[in-house]
Amino acid sequence: MKNQPNWHQEEKAKFQVGQAFYNPRTKYVRDLGVLAATAYKQAHGSLKVLDTLAGCGVRSLRYYLESNADYLWVNDGNYQLNSTIQPNLSLTIAPEHFQLTHQDAHRVFFHCYQERDYYDLVDVDCFGSAVPYLNTMLWATKIGGLMYLTCTDGRTLTGHPPEQTVQAYNAIARSHPAIQEQALRLLIGATQQQAATKGLGIEPIFSLFTGQTYRVMLRLVSKPQLTANNYGFLAYCHHCGNYQTYSWRKLNKVGCICKNPAITVSGAMWLGKLHDEQQLQRFQTLAQEWNWSKIIKLLNLMQGEIDFPPYFYTLGEIGNRGKLDLPKRSHLIKTLQDRGYQAAATHISPEGIKTDAQMENIIAIATNI
Repeated sequence: MKNQPNWHQEEKAKFQVGQAFYNPRTKYVRDLGVLAATAYKQAHGSLKVLDTLAGCGVRSLRYYLESNADYLWVNDGNYQLNSTIQPNLSLTIAPEHFQLTHQDAHRVFFHCYQERDYYDLVDVDCFGSAVPYLNTMLWATKIGGLMYLTCTDGRTLTGHPPEQTVQAYNAIARSHPAIQEQALRLLIGATQQQAATKGLGIEPIFSLFTGQTYRVMLRLVSKPQLTANNYGFLAYCHHCGNYQTYSWRKLNKVGCICKNPAITVSGAMWLGKLHDEQQLQRFQTLAQEWNWSKIIKLLNLMQGEIDFPPYFYTLGEIGNRGKLDLPKRSHLIKTLQDRGYQAAATHISPEGIKTDAQMENIIAIATNI
Protein backbone atom coordinates (compact mmCIF):
# COMPACT_ATOMS: atom_id res chain seq x y z
CA MET A 1 0.00 0.00 0.00
CA LYS A 2 2.78 2.42 0.80
CA ASN A 3 3.88 2.17 -2.85
CA GLN A 4 0.48 3.21 -4.19
CA PRO A 5 0.19 6.75 -5.59
CA ASN A 6 -0.64 9.46 -3.03
CA TRP A 7 0.12 7.25 -0.05
CA HIS A 8 2.79 8.18 2.48
CA GLN A 9 4.45 6.30 5.30
CA GLU A 10 6.00 7.76 8.44
CA GLU A 11 7.34 5.10 10.79
CA LYS A 12 4.36 2.73 11.24
CA ALA A 13 1.70 5.14 9.95
CA LYS A 14 0.36 4.85 6.39
CA PHE A 15 -1.79 7.71 5.23
CA GLN A 16 -2.93 10.04 2.47
CA VAL A 17 -2.46 13.79 2.71
CA GLY A 18 -5.14 15.06 0.34
CA GLN A 19 -5.70 18.79 0.88
CA ALA A 20 -4.28 18.73 4.42
CA PHE A 21 -0.93 20.25 5.34
CA TYR A 22 1.89 17.79 5.92
CA ASN A 23 5.59 18.55 6.27
CA PRO A 24 7.78 15.42 6.15
CA ARG A 25 10.80 17.46 7.30
CA THR A 26 9.25 17.90 10.75
CA LYS A 27 8.97 14.16 11.39
CA TYR A 28 11.35 14.53 14.35
CA VAL A 29 8.82 16.84 16.03
CA ARG A 30 6.22 14.08 15.82
CA ASP A 31 8.86 11.57 16.97
CA LEU A 32 9.25 13.57 20.19
CA GLY A 33 5.50 13.55 20.70
CA VAL A 34 5.42 9.78 20.26
CA LEU A 35 8.24 9.38 22.79
CA ALA A 36 6.41 11.49 25.38
CA ALA A 37 3.15 9.62 24.80
CA THR A 38 4.89 6.24 25.01
CA ALA A 39 6.66 7.14 28.25
CA TYR A 40 3.34 8.33 29.69
CA LYS A 41 1.56 5.11 28.69
CA GLN A 42 4.31 2.98 30.22
CA ALA A 43 4.22 4.98 33.44
CA HIS A 44 0.42 5.17 33.85
CA GLY A 45 -0.89 2.11 32.02
CA SER A 46 -3.37 3.96 29.81
CA LEU A 47 -3.35 6.74 27.24
CA LYS A 48 -6.24 8.83 25.94
CA VAL A 49 -5.25 11.33 23.24
CA LEU A 50 -7.06 14.44 22.02
CA ASP A 51 -5.64 15.52 18.66
CA THR A 52 -7.35 18.88 18.36
CA LEU A 53 -6.10 20.13 14.97
CA ALA A 54 -5.48 16.84 13.26
CA GLY A 55 -4.69 17.75 9.66
CA CYS A 56 -4.37 14.47 7.76
CA GLY A 57 -4.30 12.45 11.00
CA VAL A 58 -0.68 11.31 10.92
CA ARG A 59 -0.06 12.26 14.56
CA SER A 60 -3.12 10.33 15.73
CA LEU A 61 -2.05 7.29 13.75
CA ARG A 62 1.40 7.37 15.27
CA TYR A 63 0.06 7.81 18.82
CA TYR A 64 -2.10 4.74 18.25
CA LEU A 65 0.44 2.54 16.47
CA GLU A 66 3.64 3.50 18.28
CA SER A 67 2.52 4.82 21.68
CA ASN A 68 -0.31 2.27 22.04
CA ALA A 69 -2.98 4.88 22.72
CA ASP A 70 -6.18 3.28 24.04
CA TYR A 71 -8.53 5.91 22.65
CA LEU A 72 -8.27 8.99 20.44
CA TRP A 73 -10.54 11.95 19.85
CA VAL A 74 -9.43 13.23 16.47
CA ASN A 75 -10.72 16.66 15.52
CA ASP A 76 -10.16 19.10 12.70
CA GLY A 77 -12.29 22.18 12.18
CA ASN A 78 -12.24 21.77 8.39
CA TYR A 79 -14.96 19.29 7.39
CA GLN A 80 -13.55 19.15 3.85
CA LEU A 81 -10.69 17.06 5.26
CA ASN A 82 -13.10 14.33 6.35
CA SER A 83 -12.61 12.40 3.12
CA THR A 84 -8.89 12.23 3.91
CA ILE A 85 -8.86 11.73 7.67
CA GLN A 86 -11.66 9.16 7.96
CA PRO A 87 -10.08 6.60 5.57
CA ASN A 88 -6.65 7.16 7.15
CA LEU A 89 -7.98 6.37 10.60
CA SER A 90 -10.40 3.60 9.62
CA LEU A 91 -7.67 1.74 7.76
CA THR A 92 -5.77 1.25 11.01
CA ILE A 93 -7.92 1.95 14.07
CA ALA A 94 -11.03 0.00 15.08
CA PRO A 95 -14.14 2.22 15.40
CA GLU A 96 -14.43 1.73 19.15
CA HIS A 97 -10.96 3.24 19.67
CA PHE A 98 -11.52 6.66 18.10
CA GLN A 99 -14.00 9.34 17.21
CA LEU A 100 -13.61 11.90 14.45
CA THR A 101 -15.25 15.33 14.66
CA HIS A 102 -15.03 18.62 12.79
CA GLN A 103 -15.60 21.29 15.41
CA ASP A 104 -14.01 24.48 16.59
CA ALA A 105 -11.20 23.47 18.96
CA HIS A 106 -12.57 25.59 21.80
CA ARG A 107 -15.92 23.77 21.61
CA VAL A 108 -14.07 20.48 21.91
CA PHE A 109 -12.15 21.70 24.95
CA PHE A 110 -15.29 22.99 26.61
CA HIS A 111 -17.16 19.74 25.91
CA CYS A 112 -14.36 17.82 27.64
CA TYR A 113 -14.62 20.11 30.64
CA GLN A 114 -18.41 19.99 30.77
CA GLU A 115 -18.47 16.19 30.55
CA ARG A 116 -15.38 15.76 32.78
CA ASP A 117 -13.84 13.82 29.93
CA TYR A 118 -10.19 14.67 30.47
CA TYR A 119 -7.32 13.47 28.28
CA ASP A 120 -3.82 12.23 29.03
CA LEU A 121 -2.33 14.00 26.02
CA VAL A 122 -3.81 17.05 24.32
CA ASP A 123 -2.06 17.84 21.03
CA VAL A 124 -2.59 21.42 19.78
CA ASP A 125 -0.69 21.68 16.49
CA CYS A 126 -2.01 25.10 15.54
CA PHE A 127 -0.97 27.38 12.72
CA GLY A 128 -0.19 30.95 13.74
CA SER A 129 -0.54 32.16 17.30
CA ALA A 130 -1.01 29.68 20.13
CA VAL A 131 -2.46 32.36 22.41
CA PRO A 132 -6.15 31.49 21.85
CA TYR A 133 -5.51 27.94 23.14
CA LEU A 134 -3.32 28.64 26.18
CA ASN A 135 -6.32 28.79 28.49
CA THR A 136 -8.89 26.57 26.82
CA MET A 137 -6.62 23.55 26.28
CA LEU A 138 -6.34 23.32 30.06
CA TRP A 139 -10.07 22.49 30.20
CA ALA A 140 -9.50 19.17 28.45
CA THR A 141 -6.30 18.00 30.14
CA LYS A 142 -6.14 15.55 33.02
CA ILE A 143 -4.11 16.61 36.05
CA GLY A 144 -0.72 15.04 35.42
CA GLY A 145 -1.49 14.88 31.71
CA LEU A 146 0.49 16.36 28.84
CA MET A 147 -0.10 19.19 26.39
CA TYR A 148 1.88 19.43 23.15
CA LEU A 149 1.61 22.99 21.90
CA THR A 150 2.81 24.55 18.65
CA CYS A 151 3.26 28.21 17.77
CA THR A 152 4.25 29.38 14.28
CA ASP A 153 3.83 33.11 15.02
CA GLY A 154 7.51 33.75 15.58
CA ARG A 155 7.24 37.45 14.76
CA THR A 156 5.04 38.15 17.76
CA LEU A 157 7.07 35.92 20.08
CA THR A 158 10.25 37.73 19.09
CA GLY A 159 8.72 41.19 19.49
CA HIS A 160 8.07 42.25 15.89
CA PRO A 161 6.46 44.61 16.67
CA PRO A 162 6.69 44.65 20.48
CA GLU A 163 3.18 46.04 20.85
CA GLN A 164 1.72 42.79 19.55
CA THR A 165 3.71 40.78 22.11
CA VAL A 166 2.23 42.92 24.87
CA GLN A 167 -1.27 42.38 23.51
CA ALA A 168 -0.85 38.62 23.03
CA TYR A 169 1.38 37.52 25.90
CA ASN A 170 1.08 40.39 28.38
CA ALA A 171 4.86 40.66 28.12
CA ILE A 172 7.47 42.63 26.23
CA ALA A 173 10.04 41.07 23.89
CA ARG A 174 13.13 43.10 23.02
CA SER A 175 15.72 42.17 20.42
CA HIS A 176 18.98 40.42 21.37
CA PRO A 177 21.00 37.40 20.14
CA ALA A 178 19.07 34.83 22.25
CA ILE A 179 15.62 35.98 21.11
CA GLN A 180 14.53 32.47 20.02
CA GLU A 181 15.08 31.04 23.50
CA GLN A 182 13.28 34.04 24.92
CA ALA A 183 10.33 33.20 22.64
CA LEU A 184 10.07 29.70 24.11
CA ARG A 185 10.19 31.19 27.59
CA LEU A 186 7.48 33.73 26.80
CA LEU A 187 5.25 30.91 25.53
CA ILE A 188 5.83 28.79 28.63
CA GLY A 189 5.42 31.79 30.93
CA ALA A 190 2.11 32.79 29.34
CA THR A 191 0.80 29.23 29.71
CA GLN A 192 1.98 29.13 33.32
CA GLN A 193 0.12 32.35 34.01
CA GLN A 194 -3.08 31.00 32.46
CA ALA A 195 -2.80 27.80 34.52
CA ALA A 196 -2.23 29.85 37.67
CA THR A 197 -5.55 31.65 37.15
CA LYS A 198 -7.18 28.24 37.64
CA GLY A 199 -5.06 27.36 40.68
CA LEU A 200 -2.98 24.99 38.53
CA GLY A 201 0.55 24.89 37.17
CA ILE A 202 2.63 23.41 34.39
CA GLU A 203 6.01 21.72 34.22
CA PRO A 204 7.99 21.80 30.96
CA ILE A 205 8.85 18.34 29.66
CA PHE A 206 10.77 19.71 26.69
CA SER A 207 10.95 22.93 24.69
CA LEU A 208 11.90 22.95 21.02
CA PHE A 209 12.74 25.55 18.39
CA THR A 210 12.80 24.03 14.93
CA GLY A 211 14.11 27.03 13.03
CA GLN A 212 10.58 28.02 12.02
CA THR A 213 8.24 27.01 14.83
CA TYR A 214 8.17 26.83 18.62
CA ARG A 215 6.90 23.69 20.33
CA VAL A 216 6.57 22.87 24.01
CA MET A 217 5.50 19.69 25.78
CA LEU A 218 4.00 20.57 29.15
CA ARG A 219 2.64 18.62 32.12
CA LEU A 220 -0.41 19.98 33.96
CA VAL A 221 -0.04 19.86 37.74
CA SER A 222 -2.39 20.62 40.60
CA LYS A 223 -0.56 23.61 42.11
CA PRO A 224 0.68 26.91 40.63
CA GLN A 225 4.39 26.80 39.80
CA LEU A 226 5.19 30.51 39.37
CA THR A 227 7.74 31.86 41.85
CA ALA A 228 10.04 34.86 42.07
CA ASN A 229 12.89 32.55 41.02
CA ASN A 230 11.42 31.04 37.87
CA TYR A 231 9.22 33.84 36.47
CA GLY A 232 10.72 37.23 35.81
CA PHE A 233 12.68 39.42 33.44
CA LEU A 234 15.75 39.15 31.22
CA ALA A 235 17.99 42.19 30.76
CA TYR A 236 20.49 42.50 27.92
CA CYS A 237 23.15 45.19 27.59
CA HIS A 238 23.74 46.10 23.96
CA HIS A 239 27.01 47.79 24.91
CA CYS A 240 28.87 44.92 26.62
CA GLY A 241 26.74 41.95 25.47
CA ASN A 242 26.01 40.58 28.95
CA TYR A 243 22.72 39.26 30.32
CA GLN A 244 21.15 39.44 33.75
CA THR A 245 17.91 38.06 35.18
CA TYR A 246 15.60 39.84 37.60
CA SER A 247 12.54 38.85 39.57
CA TRP A 248 9.62 41.25 39.61
CA ARG A 249 10.74 42.24 43.10
CA LYS A 250 14.15 43.40 41.83
CA LEU A 251 13.19 45.52 38.81
CA ASN A 252 14.44 48.62 40.61
CA LYS A 253 17.91 47.02 40.57
CA VAL A 254 18.19 46.72 36.78
CA GLY A 255 21.56 48.01 35.62
CA CYS A 256 24.96 47.09 34.20
CA ILE A 257 28.46 47.74 35.52
CA CYS A 258 29.94 48.46 32.08
CA LYS A 259 30.98 52.02 31.20
CA ASN A 260 28.16 52.87 28.82
CA PRO A 261 25.21 50.62 29.62
CA ALA A 262 22.49 50.29 26.98
CA ILE A 263 19.99 47.95 28.61
CA THR A 264 16.77 46.48 27.30
CA VAL A 265 14.49 44.40 29.49
CA SER A 266 12.15 41.62 28.29
CA GLY A 267 9.48 39.76 30.22
CA ALA A 268 7.85 38.62 32.25
CA MET A 269 8.79 35.11 31.12
CA TRP A 270 9.62 31.63 32.37
CA LEU A 271 13.20 31.59 33.70
CA GLY A 272 13.19 27.97 34.93
CA LYS A 273 14.32 24.83 33.15
CA LEU A 274 13.23 24.23 29.57
CA HIS A 275 13.36 20.44 29.88
CA ASP A 276 12.73 17.69 32.43
CA GLU A 277 15.98 15.75 32.78
CA GLN A 278 14.41 12.48 33.95
CA GLN A 279 11.89 12.50 31.12
CA LEU A 280 14.57 13.19 28.52
CA GLN A 281 16.56 10.25 29.88
CA ARG A 282 13.50 8.05 29.49
CA PHE A 283 12.99 9.32 25.94
CA GLN A 284 16.61 8.58 25.16
CA THR A 285 16.23 4.98 26.32
CA LEU A 286 13.22 4.54 24.05
CA ALA A 287 14.97 6.24 21.12
CA GLN A 288 17.92 3.89 21.50
CA GLU A 289 15.59 0.89 21.50
CA TRP A 290 14.03 2.19 18.28
CA ASN A 291 17.35 3.20 16.66
CA TRP A 292 16.28 6.82 16.22
CA SER A 293 19.77 8.25 15.86
CA LYS A 294 18.67 11.78 14.89
CA ILE A 295 16.44 11.99 17.95
CA ILE A 296 19.18 10.66 20.23
CA LYS A 297 21.48 13.47 19.04
CA LEU A 298 18.77 16.07 19.65
CA LEU A 299 17.99 14.70 23.12
CA ASN A 300 21.70 14.85 23.99
CA LEU A 301 21.76 18.54 23.07
CA MET A 302 18.65 19.19 25.14
CA GLN A 303 20.04 17.37 28.17
CA GLY A 304 23.26 19.35 27.95
CA GLU A 305 21.49 22.72 28.08
CA ILE A 306 19.21 22.07 31.08
CA ASP A 307 21.21 23.56 33.96
CA PHE A 308 22.23 26.84 32.36
CA PRO A 309 21.07 30.47 32.54
CA PRO A 310 18.06 31.40 30.35
CA TYR A 311 20.04 32.75 27.38
CA PHE A 312 22.95 31.93 25.08
CA TYR A 313 25.74 33.69 23.18
CA THR A 314 26.29 33.24 19.45
CA LEU A 315 29.63 32.74 17.73
CA GLY A 316 28.77 35.63 15.44
CA GLU A 317 28.29 38.06 18.30
CA ILE A 318 31.44 36.87 20.07
CA GLY A 319 33.44 37.24 16.88
CA ASN A 320 32.06 40.68 16.09
CA ARG A 321 32.65 42.05 19.57
CA GLY A 322 36.14 40.60 19.84
CA LYS A 323 37.03 41.10 16.16
CA LEU A 324 37.98 37.43 16.07
CA ASP A 325 37.94 34.52 13.66
CA LEU A 326 36.46 31.92 15.98
CA PRO A 327 37.16 28.19 16.10
CA LYS A 328 34.42 25.57 15.91
CA ARG A 329 31.74 25.80 18.56
CA SER A 330 32.83 22.52 20.12
CA HIS A 331 36.42 23.76 20.49
CA LEU A 332 35.36 26.99 22.20
CA ILE A 333 33.05 25.08 24.53
CA LYS A 334 35.85 22.69 25.49
CA THR A 335 38.21 25.61 26.14
CA LEU A 336 35.65 27.37 28.34
CA GLN A 337 35.20 24.16 30.32
CA ASP A 338 38.97 23.78 30.70
CA ARG A 339 39.09 27.31 32.16
CA GLY A 340 36.55 26.36 34.82
CA TYR A 341 33.36 27.65 33.26
CA GLN A 342 30.21 25.71 32.52
CA ALA A 343 29.54 25.60 28.79
CA ALA A 344 27.36 23.61 26.40
CA ALA A 345 25.86 23.73 22.94
CA THR A 346 22.19 24.57 22.53
CA HIS A 347 19.73 23.00 20.08
CA ILE A 348 18.13 26.43 19.54
CA SER A 349 20.98 27.82 17.43
CA PRO A 350 23.75 25.98 15.56
CA GLU A 351 26.08 28.83 16.62
CA GLY A 352 24.76 29.18 20.17
CA ILE A 353 26.75 28.55 23.34
CA LYS A 354 25.20 28.40 26.79
CA THR A 355 27.67 29.31 29.52
CA ASP A 356 27.98 31.00 32.89
CA ALA A 357 30.92 33.05 31.58
CA GLN A 358 30.33 36.69 30.72
CA MET A 359 31.04 38.13 27.30
CA GLU A 360 34.39 39.71 28.21
CA ASN A 361 35.61 36.37 29.60
CA ILE A 362 34.49 34.50 26.50
CA ILE A 363 36.28 36.98 24.23
CA ALA A 364 39.47 36.80 26.32
CA ILE A 365 39.49 33.01 26.20
CA ALA A 366 38.64 32.90 22.47
CA THR A 367 41.46 35.35 21.73
CA ASN A 368 44.03 32.97 23.20
CA ILE A 369 42.85 29.77 21.57
